[in-house]
Amino acid sequence: MTADYNGFWKMISNENFEEYLKALDVNVAVRKIATLLKPDKDITQNGDHFIIKTLSTFRNYNMDFVVGQEFEEDLSGVDDRKCMTTITWDGDKLVCVQKGAIEGRCWTHWIEGDELHLELRAAGIVSKQVFKKS
Repeated sequence: MTADYNGFWKMISNENFEEYLKALDVNVAVRKIATLLKPDKDITQNGDHFIIKTLSTFRNYNMDFVVGQEFEEDLSGVDDRKCMTTITWDGDKLVCVQKGAIEGRCWTHWIEGDELHLELRAAGIVSKQVFKKS
């Protein structure tokens, strides 16, 4: 049995995000705006099918995927790249690997109590975000 990620999650912490954005070569103006935001996550899970909506006053990003199936991800609005993305289960953790222009780009989601954790990695940089279920 896998974890239940369904719900609306509000950001409560965001560590080292600007350095992560630098590793993605995001321009300074967008970085400054992005680091001021506290995006929410709206997650719909039906078995291994996920829709993760990252919502903010600046930009929204939607990710629709099935665990274990590689797909082309269009990161317009994030860093304007495309990559081949695969998300798998590691126990109750969702582990994403993005193959493209940025070395070591990936993320991991997991739940602890009523908190959703997200660890973002790119080019040796790690950013950690925590969201609380509302």
